[in-house]
Amino acid sequence: MYAVSKVSKSNQIVVPSEFRKYYDIEVGDKISWTKTEEGILLKVEKKYTEDDIIGLIKKELPYSSVEIKKRGSKGLKW
Repeated sequence: MYAVSKVSKSNQIVVPSEFRKYYDIEVGDKISWTKTEEGILLKVEKKYTEDDIIGLIKKELPYSSVEIKKRGSKGLKW
């Protein structure tokens, strides 16, 4: 896969649609830039929400998902 983006006057670029679709890049995701010997390495850093993280928990916990959100948003320790 190959694509070219042009830098605008305000130093912005557009992520080509085929890359957005292939890597599931969405609003809020970040792209990190790293200097390498070959050039620039771009990496997608997905934005994860509380719902995404809570959905990963498979086993029964002593707290409900509502309690987990409350404790997490208040920075309380378990």
